[in-house]
Amino acid sequence: MSDPQYTELLGLTIQQLTEIAEGLGQPGYRVRQLLDGLYRQRWLGLEQFTMLPLAFRQSLRESGYAVGLPTIEKKFVSTDGTIRYLLAFADGQSVETVWMPDGDGGEAGDGSEDGDAELREQALSHQHSALSKGKPVPGSIGKGPSVSRIASGQTRFRELETRNLKLETLPQNAGSPSFRPQRATICVSSQVGCAVECAFCMTALLGLKRNLSAGEIVGQILAVLNDQQVEMQRDRVNLVFMGQGEPFLNYDNFMQAVRLLVEAVGIPESRMTVSTSGIVPRIADFGAEPVRPKLAVSLNAPNEALRTEIMPITKKWTIEKLMAALREFPLRNRERLTFEYVLLGGVNDGVQHAREMVDLIRGLRAKVNLIALNSGPEIPFSTPSDERVLAFQNVLTRAGISAFVRRPRGRDIYAACGQLKHTTELVQVKP
Repeated sequence: MSDPQYTELLGLTIQQLTEIAEGLGQPGYRVRQLLDGLYRQRWLGLEQFTMLPLAFRQSLRESGYAVGLPTIEKKFVSTDGTIRYLLAFADGQSVETVWMPDGDGGEAGDGSEDGDAELREQALSHQHSALSKGKPVPGSIGKGPSVSRIASGQTRFRELETRNLKLETLPQNAGSPSFRPQRATICVSSQVGCAVECAFCMTALLGLKRNLSAGEIVGQILAVLNDQQVEMQRDRVNLVFMGQGEPFLNYDNFMQAVRLLVEAVGIPESRMTVSTSGIVPRIADFGAEPVRPKLAVSLNAPNEALRTEIMPITKKWTIEKLMAALREFPLRNRERLTFEYVLLGGVNDGVQHAREMVDLIRGLRAKVNLIALNSGPEIPFSTPSDERVLAFQNVLTRAGISAFVRRPRGRDIYAACGQLKHTTELVQVKP
């Protein structure tokens, strides 16, 4: 399909919008009205901008401008409530964006206020689960370095760090089916496809088609917020830039999108996390940004040889260079780096790998999110057993490193971490 014959207003800077308005003979306050309609009201077409004079709207259309929101082509709904959206752009390309109504637990323990709140909500959620099953509620959270072991049915699910957090009183509806955590998460794409070629990721099979513009990155979020009827003044939403693509290989557009999300949409950067495979030069650039999300690094192996095997990008930016950049990264007060580690059965999930991981990140103010592989067609790895996952986690926690097992979301619809590949036929895959 040919390129669109109009210019999208979404993604333009305030300066660019000002120049458009002035060029069409409009006063400066029209820019504020444009911003409100684009990002706060999330309107789909210029005809909805009724606060603008009809002549101005007609001039915008005649000059080739349009809002530029992506179109929802398909929606896949998981049994756990997760929704995978296939969103189409004007040139015929498409990406996937994921809505997780109960979040994914990824922020827990990252040192931010939202991370602390997520820890409390996880504790409340597990208390609710215990109450609903008539089981004793785990002990209260107290001061000190203790770690509470959480049980889910007969399978131990994760260890929840509870340092220096005060457990809030259970809500009155905590024992009822209506109890839900208080935040949702949107997983956002930054490119059409991906060039990083991680061996365990289905997105890598697509290759890289193109970068997304700032407007296309923001547009995904606005389209999902509209579909979910989210009210920003009422609902709390977290963003994770962990969908298709490597954000730091589309750095300028990604950062422009972040600034628009903070300034125009009203989502604080403290509720955003970006994941990188380790684009070393951009880590330094990112640390110098006055407004930036929290940083997560997709590590997935504790040594050079193994990481090169499953993440070929390591040939360009070695673990040594990556860790040097991270040790220089300027963390904010209480902020922690997040290391993401996808556990591949029999490949990188052994106790010896966990011990190497301890040595690698020792001394860093960091936490680790462990992700048992979300398998899919053409992925030559298996999901490790719960016992191996817990054994890996135990090595980290006993060494004083905060480690969390990420709860898989939307596996049955190929919406979980590493599964985004425009899959439209849902085939059951054995772990």
